[in-house]
Amino acid sequence: MNMRNSTFVTEFLLLGIPNTEGLENMLFVLFLAFYLFTLLGNLLIFLTILASSNLHTPMYFFLGNLSVFDIFFPSVSSPKMMLCLMGQSCTISYQGCAFQLFFYHVLGGTECFLYTMMAYDRFVAICHPLRYSVIMNHRVCTNLTLGTWLGGCLHGSILTFLIFKLPYCGPNEVDNFFCDIPVVLPLACADTSLAQTVSFTDVDIVTLTCFLLILTSYSRIVLSILKIRSSEGRLRAFSTCSAHLISILLFYGPVMLIYLQPVSSPWLDSVIQVLNNIVTPSLNPLIYTLRNKDVKLALKKMLTQGVHISGI
Repeated sequence: MNMRNSTFVTEFLLLGIPNTEGLENMLFVLFLAFYLFTLLGNLLIFLTILASSNLHTPMYFFLGNLSVFDIFFPSVSSPKMMLCLMGQSCTISYQGCAFQLFFYHVLGGTECFLYTMMAYDRFVAICHPLRYSVIMNHRVCTNLTLGTWLGGCLHGSILTFLIFKLPYCGPNEVDNFFCDIPVVLPLACADTSLAQTVSFTDVDIVTLTCFLLILTSYSRIVLSILKIRSSEGRLRAFSTCSAHLISILLFYGPVMLIYLQPVSSPWLDSVIQVLNNIVTPSLNPLIYTLRNKDVKLALKKMLTQGVHISGI
């Protein structure tokens, strides 16, 4: 192909979720409700952890970071998708598409690393309880968090560079409601084999490595819990991990289905992305408040104080 005579794409058309014609108003209301609940729920958890001195521990430090990520993560794609459902323009600029892909993988990679750090925190708490405060001190927690951010930024930067260094000269129809590798890469008007191999290997390595580290941590945790003699002690130890385990399943399930499936299906990919981008971040506040007595008590105390202050 003579690239000099080609017209390069300056914007992409987001086709949205396949087979949802006529359901735009219902989907808009549903997704808006999920999005607002995600923002309010995670903001409330973050403020509760920030305001409650008894929650200033490593476990809740990581949970507070998770709440921040769950605020930003759906914000990458949800606002544009809802504007499109309202009948506004479904086009996105070339730069906007690149930014969507970049921030999606920065935040996704960071959250992937964060879940791994949270698993390590639970491993230390249950398997080395007497040394927990020494191992998971403030400096270590801060460095681990900075490491997750830097790792996420490196991950997102590599993927964005690989995808958008390729030329795009048409067609420009993105078969999804936001820009991601599986739907943008096929639109390139050049050989994509290297970019496809490297990008999917990068995603797979990051996802599987983090998952295996989490699996290793929880294998050790289960063995330690089984050694506890009292049933009450085993139940208490398991309860500190159950919320994290549920979140891990909700996060890694969709990611693995999208990037590890042998044959891509636009409709299935869109449904899985909706679950990953919109539904899962809205469930984390419920998972961590309903199953965590400390968070519930701190939340109740903060809301009660807020009511008293507003009533003055």
